[in-house]
Amino acid sequence: MTGISRDASWRRRTDVRLKAEATEEHEDTWLPASAGRSEEAPAPTMTAADDSQSIPVQFIRTTEGLAAIREVLGDCTRCKLHTQGRKQIVFGVGNPAADIMFVGEAPGADEDAQGVPFVGRAGQLLTKMIEAMGLSRDEVYIANVLKCRPPNNRDPQPDEVESCEPFLFQQIATVQPKVVIALGAFAARTLLKTQDPISRLRGRIYDYRGAQLIPTFHPSFLLRSPGYKREAWEDLKKALGLLGRQPPSSPAAASQD
Repeated sequence: MTGISRDASWRRRTDVRLKAEATEEHEDTWLPASAGRSEEAPAPTMTAADDSQSIPVQFIRTTEGLAAIREVLGDCTRCKLHTQGRKQIVFGVGNPAADIMFVGEAPGADEDAQGVPFVGRAGQLLTKMIEAMGLSRDEVYIANVLKCRPPNNRDPQPDEVESCEPFLFQQIATVQPKVVIALGAFAARTLLKTQDPISRLRGRIYDYRGAQLIPTFHPSFLLRSPGYKREAWEDLKKALGLLGRQPPSSPAAASQD
């Protein structure tokens, strides 16, 4: 497939260490019942830096369009991950014409086994987050920056990102979401080409490839640090607001087991 330019520059990933607030919530609970629709000032809209990743090739917003990208990806051998124990490609899942697209870092063990993104514990929490928004997984699109699991879930490396991110950009160009939600520091930094920590990136809205991008915490971080769930919920409400939608009146109740 032609029309893909790859930016070889990559900035080294730095650690983000956020101290979790004390909480009495169960780790699998999305939000406490007291969480409501808090009033807040509109988030500022930022313009993402030009990453020179233009994709002139236009795809049809259909399953066939995504299937064409998947076919080109093939049983990918473009980086070393195919020699390091990955079982299969984890491409993406959901509505091929979704208004909201979630982008994570890379598949984990459960995802590698099933070939579907976000199906492990973090994925189960993401499902509850989506349901709290009044949506289902079938109504959104979910993908990762990397399509293969790094060994032992280590951080993705620059050459792996360079090889894989053009396919993510094609997915975005095909789905044409109105809102992209970057889950966690790595996804946000990759998309926005920045070293800023997620604590600095979130709370803002960025113009990005014809969509608006909202960075938020990764579900795996929220499992470890549930005190940040309320902030993540504010990010999700911003996403709904961009679509002219409101969350259900009782988001916590909708997400309980």
